[in-house]
Amino acid sequence: MQLFVEDLTCVRGGRTVFAGLSFDVSDGRGVELTGPNGSGKSSLLRMLAGFVPAAQGQIRLEGGDDDAALGEQCHYVGHLNGVKRAFTVYENLAFWADYLGGGDVMAALEAFQLENLGGIPAGLLSAGQARRLGLARLTLVHRPLWLLDEPSVSLDEGSRKILASAIRDHMKTGGMAIAATHMPLGVAFAQTLKLGAGRG
Repeated sequence: MQLFVEDLTCVRGGRTVFAGLSFDVSDGRGVELTGPNGSGKSSLLRMLAGFVPAAQGQIRLEGGDDDAALGEQCHYVGHLNGVKRAFTVYENLAFWADYLGGGDVMAALEAFQLENLGGIPAGLLSAGQARRLGLARLTLVHRPLWLLDEPSVSLDEGSRKILASAIRDHMKTGGMAIAATHMPLGVAFAQTLKLGAGRG
């Protein structure tokens, strides 16, 4: 499986954020996105997920499910955790399991060391615990491409190691990961792509 990004241009608010961007990622590998605020890291991830259109260029996945859009073959984790504060930790993951088409909720809780918090409303979690809950849905259902936007935000050192282990395990089993980050994630990505300067 291989993801190809060819001659991609991002225009936001009438301003060209980046242009002529090309790269590819094959199974078992990852890309680290770096660059200052406003350089287009988040916009690129949203384009790959199918949330916003590119002004120019092509994105294609070869070797995936031809009957599914690219967005259906990826997990996207943005700046927000995507959790319902009134739901318990377990109920949040059960919702995502139902939405995504299945998954082992207990295994996901254990993967991000949330099993002792399953009955607690998400609104009572610390920022780091809420982030781990948002990340735990990555392990519910296998999708070949992970798109991660500052995934280590709010995480302490121990939780960053859990995240790094999850990313490494995903790539070891043939998955791909593209992560935007301002700090090292503790993962040996195949390539680092630095986007240019821009305004926030």
